[in-house]
Amino acid sequence: MRYAIAAMQRHLDGGHTKLPLVVPMLFYHGATTPYPWSLNWLDCFADPQLASELYISPFPLVDVTVIPDDEIVRHRRVALLELIQKHIRQRDLMGIVEQLTTILLSGDANDRQLKTLFNYLLQTGNARRFGRFIHEVAQRVPQHRERLMTIAERLQEVGRRKGKREGRLEGRQEGQHAEALRIAQRMLADGIARETVVKITGLTADEIAALAH
Repeated sequence: MRYAIAAMQRHLDGGHTKLPLVVPMLFYHGATTPYPWSLNWLDCFADPQLASELYISPFPLVDVTVIPDDEIVRHRRVALLELIQKHIRQRDLMGIVEQLTTILLSGDANDRQLKTLFNYLLQTGNARRFGRFIHEVAQRVPQHRERLMTIAERLQEVGRRKGKREGRLEGRQEGQHAEALRIAQRMLADGIARETVVKITGLTADEIAALAH
């Protein structure tokens, strides 16, 4: 099953949206013949019947998008990540500062969970915006302040680096475009056909037409 699931994952990584049917073929060359054991992978579990109910039926669902924040706060060790997952797409996270503070003050969140929170925020969006949010929470939770301030500073630094990279990339692209325009202008001046200039420079027909006037 491990190889079958890995093949399915590669299929999804290739851009497909539906799982492929992968035949989990078992090759046997053991000393005992013929093959003496079950071919049903669920029999590998201590309770095959329970395993069948779990893996054949629809999976249990925890939909944090419909759970009230006040209830999430009572989920103890999973409350921190659930609350952030529910609100991660909001433009302004300041509305959940109080709930997050309550979770942290309860003592249910440990350093490992704070590290998980940091990694999750990094993967899912605007690091600088999240940095300001975590900074606000840190002011209200003395026992986690140092750890949270470190997370906030790292998020803001990631945001700054990302902004610089995007600025450099945009600058390079603008420079490359300007150079393409200069080359196109020289080619047109030399009497090269517009269609050829488009193919060589990668500029649009409208850009070439504007240069020709």
